[in-house]
Order: sequence, then structure tokens, then C-alpha cells
Amino acid sequence: MTPDVAFVCAMPMEARPVARKLSLARATIAGLPGYRGSLDGRPVVAVVTGMGPRLAAAGAERLLAESKPARVVVVGIAGALEGHVPIGAVVVPDVVIDAATGDEHRPAPLGGLASNGTMWTSATLVTDPGALAELVGRGVVALEMETAAVAAACEAVGTPWSVVRVISDRASDGTVDDEVFGMGNQDGSPNPRAVARFVLRHPGRLPALARMGRDATRAAASAADVAIRAVGATTS
Repeated sequence: MTPDVAFVCAMPMEARPVARKLSLARATIAGLPGYRGSLDGRPVVAVVTGMGPRLAAAGAERLLAESKPARVVVVGIAGALEGHVPIGAVVVPDVVIDAATGDEHRPAPLGGLASNGTMWTSATLVTDPGALAELVGRGVVALEMETAAVAAACEAVGTPWSVVRVISDRASDGTVDDEVFGMGNQDGSPNPRAVARFVLRHPGRLPALARMGRDATRAAASAADVAIRAVGATTS
């Protein structure tokens, strides 16, 4: 059955709250790990593409070609620019910019959610203070790694797309760096060897890392809540 809505997530921890809240069943969809079920009688799926623009684009293209959802909603977590947006804030952007190309993508309205600024999609972490200040000056409120790629795939075939993300960390407070980022595989699963190395090298950072994990879990659950309510209020 063609899904009315496809929730697209980069990581399993972003898709699980969607599946749990809607009692979706595990399924493989267009070759992607995910879930299938319904929302208010409408068929929906949730899929995991993997992290970064390349995997997000490939996953979205397969989903659109094989499952042909009527609407795509990107759901998950994002990073804030220091002191600009608080942890736990919901981000529904006016525009999403692809850092690699400069292309701008404008999401479709979703369930009456108010939009609030610009989202920046980049294949790499942005933590340099000068670069962050420049982005703040451009109205950027959140940093992430997949939405522009999913948007481009949707726009290529004329499928409406939207995005709901919740802030889980800040780009310049030292909690996220290349070493922390390297503790996860591209499919969103943990890298046990990288985790073990980090623990051995930085035992003093474990409390901050645990706090970041809790913030990410809460942010993913909040993003799922907001997205599900908004989809429920949106007619296809």
C-alpha cells in the first residue's frame, strides 16, 4: 500500500519514538530499515536512511521511487548555534540551505506549525566560532546533516516535504566534536571501539556525554510528538 506519509529519519534513535508512539511494526521499506502502520487510518511508514547528505539522498531517492509516499516529513534532532536557540526547542524552518551547493529548499507547511528561521545542512561538523557567527548573521538557527538532501530528492519528483527537528546540543559548547561524532557509525549505530577509545582518553567528559545522550533522547521523542500531531492535523 502506498503510504500517505513517510517519516524520514537519519538514525534509529530518531525513528524509534515515531514507531513507538504510533505502534508501527518493523519492516523493510525500499531496502531501508523502518516501520509500517497507520495514523488515524492513513497508511504511514518511518524509515532510517543513515547519517549525512549522501546516505540521506540515496535513501530518499529509493523511498520515493519504490514506495511513492504522498508526503515526506523529516524528523529528528539538530544542533543549535551557541546561545541562540535553547536545548529542547522545536525547529520548523522557513528555508533549508545546502552548505555544499548553496541551494535553498522551502518546506511545505505542516499542521499549522509556525516556521522559525533557517536550517543549515552540512556534511561536516561546524564548530569554528567565526563560521558559527557568520551563520547566525544569516539567520541560521539549527545545524544538521540530512534535510537538504531529502528535500532535493523530493523536489525532483514533486513530492511535498516538511521537517520537524528539536535541538539536542550546541555546536560550540565543546560537547560535540569530531571524536564524539566518530563514536557513531554512518547508519546511526554506535561504534564500540570508538566509544571505548573515547572513554579511556576522556573519562572526565563522561558526565557531559551522558547528559548529551539524555538530551538527544528527549529531543528525538519531542520531535516525534510534534511531527505526529502536525501530520494528524494535515490533510493529504
